Amino acid sequence: MTGVNDLRMRQWQLRTPLSEEDIGRLQIGDIVFLDGCLFTGREGFYHRLFDLGEAPPVDLPTISNVTFHCSPAVNETSPGVYHIPAVSATASFRFDKYLPLLFEQHGVRAVIGKGGMQPEVYQEVFRKYKAVYLTTVGYGLGAMYGRGIQKVKEVYWKDELGLAQAVWVLEVEKFGPFLVECDPSGQSLFALANEEINQTFEGLYTELPQPKLKRLGEVTSPGKEVL
Repeated sequence: MTGVNDLRMRQWQLRTPLSEEDIGRLQIGDIVFLDGCLFTGREGFYHRLFDLGEAPPVDLPTISNVTFHCSPAVNETSPGVYHIPAVSATASFRFDKYLPLLFEQHGVRAVIGKGGMQPEVYQEVFRKYKAVYLTTVGYGLGAMYGRGIQKVKEVYWKDELGLAQAVWVLEVEKFGPFLVECDPSGQSLFALANEEINQTFEGLYTELPQPKLKRLGEVTSPGKEVL
């Protein structure tokens, strides 16, 4: 694989919990739809689990090995009955320090979110545990993703954390599309794309005139700054 344009962008419809075979065949740039169950987690979930050392509200591997960094739009249609018409991912980099523990202690092997993480996290954590990172596609698509949520199976820590931070167990069908941003080898789609973009900009900089304030540190380089 030499560049973004070489990606085949294959499409998969997978059932959770994801098997080692399912995960092993995913490559960056693939499109994934999910059936089955997954659970959500945000700041409150990680804080209670790993900063405070509390036990999870339920044995997480019995739910799924897929978690979603998100804030669902929840309607309580009747007491204890919930409907989620839309859901939007939240930025995953805020939780990267917790992922080694989540993978090792609770068997998670796929994380859904947005924005991606640093390539070092993928190489040091995702590669070690043969895990994948799936990112949502575009903005303003919460209702589209909501159509893949069939029902709320359970909710935990709602009273303690509130609706947005609670742990929601969702039953989903053709839930997606999600883009494989990190595959089990630790490759990053975004990092690959950024590398190609930077190479293009490097060529543009070579055509610029010599800087007027060169002696004061002005440069024509995308990798350097004026100090």
